[in-house]
Amino acid sequence: MPSEIICNTTGRETRVAVIENGQLTELHVDRGDNRGFVGNIYLGKVVRVLPGMQAAFVDIGLERAAFLYVGDIYPDLLDMHHKDPEPDDKGEDGAEDHPRAVPRAGMPSIQDLLKEGQEIVVQIAKDPIGTKGARLTTHIALPGRYIVYMPTVEHVGISRRIEKDKERRRLRDFVEQYRPKGAGFIVRTVCENQPLENLKADMDFLLKSWVKVQELCKARRAPAPLHAEYGLILRHVRDVFDESIDRLVVDDKKIFDEVRSFMADFMPRLRDRVHLYRGSEPIFDTYGVESQISRSLGRKVWLKSGGYLVIDQTEALMAIDVNSGKFVGSSSLEETTVQTNMEAVQEVVIQLRLRNMGGIIIIDLIDMEKESNRDKVYRALDEALKADRARTNVLRISELGLVEMTRKRVQEGLDRYLTETCPTCSGTSVVRSRATLGFDILREVQREAGRNGSAKTIYVNTTPGIADMLYGASFSDVEAVERTINKRIIIRALGHFHPEQFEVYAR
Repeated sequence: MPSEIICNTTGRETRVAVIENGQLTELHVDRGDNRGFVGNIYLGKVVRVLPGMQAAFVDIGLERAAFLYVGDIYPDLLDMHHKDPEPDDKGEDGAEDHPRAVPRAGMPSIQDLLKEGQEIVVQIAKDPIGTKGARLTTHIALPGRYIVYMPTVEHVGISRRIEKDKERRRLRDFVEQYRPKGAGFIVRTVCENQPLENLKADMDFLLKSWVKVQELCKARRAPAPLHAEYGLILRHVRDVFDESIDRLVVDDKKIFDEVRSFMADFMPRLRDRVHLYRGSEPIFDTYGVESQISRSLGRKVWLKSGGYLVIDQTEALMAIDVNSGKFVGSSSLEETTVQTNMEAVQEVVIQLRLRNMGGIIIIDLIDMEKESNRDKVYRALDEALKADRARTNVLRISELGLVEMTRKRVQEGLDRYLTETCPTCSGTSVVRSRATLGFDILREVQREAGRNGSAKTIYVNTTPGIADMLYGASFSDVEAVERTINKRIIIRALGHFHPEQFEVYAR
């Protein structure tokens, strides 16, 4: 479990690092212009209804229209707002890759529930990712420190991590006693052994928040915000901070005061674990986080034994290849393989959390002959995933050594926040070889000579490396082309050209 949370603020950027046993396991970034929206509640306007996909696009005031599937609609909530719809032909194209095209049994179709111009109350369930807009739901959930309030669902749930039957009954009886009719609550893990007055205070706060949402809904016109989630740091304090956290360190005085005030209201026992960083060097440097961030962006991740992972992102899935590398073991090949795979699955889980990987993930383990060893590695992976707060689904290791799994993705991966596509390779991670570029240049010289028959000289501007090759190992090829076109070729090296860039022109 986490032992430290380190918070860094630089201008508009806020970063939160979760460290477990000295290892960076989670990194969350908010830069103001691309902060997360999950949990925010809006009064939105339906701009397009798509019967064929059983979905609708809703304008909530963000850059792109959000989308709402029929299965995420709570029909009774549609009556909350009574303003007449206004015609609006603004629309958006595109939808999520796996739409719920068929309504759930007994549920009306999307065209029976929504029409263009209609105003509805929605909550963001998934942030915009890539070119996709945010995903919406009308099943509102207001999270607190101890409980989650669901005003549209008559249900009481208790965290599965609270295992004692007596404690579960105590919490359920209390919530049943005070919950409003037709509404529900989910009791979070941190509620275990908490005084009931803490739960009551949290419950009252959430009920008042929902009343405020309803009042704003009646006073505003769509699109309009009705409720905003806490900022990045306070959200982590609310959701993650518990007895397992040794300390939380913040380098901004204003945020430090906000965190202390929040904890005074909701967790006074842990208030002394919050510290203000006063060092002269950046806080992430002091705690060794910055170097680990650089490591997290690499395609190759080394294991302590000498093995390594190779992580490749494709359009459809994430592929993770496990290699023994420099690790040779000390006994048998099978034992060496098992040791490498055991270490690899631990690192895989860390990388999943750190990089915010989501969707379909394939792990290519080193082949193991014994089924008992495959079961051993699978159990280790399953146990390591218990520390991951994202929902995962893992299939058993196949005879080919492959693990197929899915991980819920609710935000952009870390690479989307910290990197951008290489302007040279355009994201392919490879560039054409020098030999290939050399012959491409000579063919372009021939084309240019054909277009400018009267010219006596063909000029080539290219990188120093390609120029050296053309004047060196490939000079005989240059001379052969000169004889063919009956023109002189002059090659010039320009240091500011990127590796694949060249220019050919005649004079």
